[in-house]
Amino acid sequence: MPGSLERRLIDAYQDGVPLDPRPYAVMAERLGETEEAVIAALDRLATLGVLSRIGPVLAPNRVGVSTLAAMAVPPARLSEVAALVSGYDEVNHNYEREHAYSLWFVATAPDRRRLDAVLGDIAERSGIAVVDLPLEAEYHIDLGFPVEWN
Repeated sequence: MPGSLERRLIDAYQDGVPLDPRPYAVMAERLGETEEAVIAALDRLATLGVLSRIGPVLAPNRVGVSTLAAMAVPPARLSEVAALVSGYDEVNHNYEREHAYSLWFVATAPDRRRLDAVLGDIAERSGIAVVDLPLEAEYHIDLGFPVEWN
């Protein structure tokens, strides 16, 4: 269970980390903590599986190329295939949906050739087809949400 500092970090920074050469120092100062404490708390959140990555979210296809992809993964293999997909540096995140296409993910690469190679490799290694759903119209969705802590 996340502690007080972890909860404050998520509440304060899920929508963005300071653009600074030492972002964790800035975060620490704002929270009245040390940089070391912030880094340790983020490490704990990653170890707990609460955070999968800390990094920029770039506008689609402004730097490199990206796509939304879906896979029809049998329920018994969902954890295994999600771990495989998450193992690629090109995959930003993945999530389960209640649908025949049960695993969805966003992948980004420097160019279309590399993106196609990643999607092909995921399909080959998992034995499950990857449906490539490239962006046709752009919409901004705020991915931040209030966290209800128990």
